[in-house]
Amino acid sequence: MAKVKVYRTVSGDTWDLIAFKIYGSEGYFHDLIRSNLRLIDIAIFEANIPVIIPEISEEVEDDENLPPWKRGE
Repeated sequence: MAKVKVYRTVSGDTWDLIAFKIYGSEGYFHDLIRSNLRLIDIAIFEANIPVIIPEISEEVEDDENLPPWKRGE
């Protein structure tokens, strides 16, 4: 069984800020919320709230579907 990762909030944290701190992109905030439904009503966190950090599988996108400035050309 994989070990569950937990992040302890800092006063003022938000879902998108936590996602950015953990994953490097605020776009993963919805994954955090899905793993922490008991906290769904919190927009701005107080200090020391445990947030479960789900493991995210990195999906490789097809360059053809990306805008030109994001392609590896």
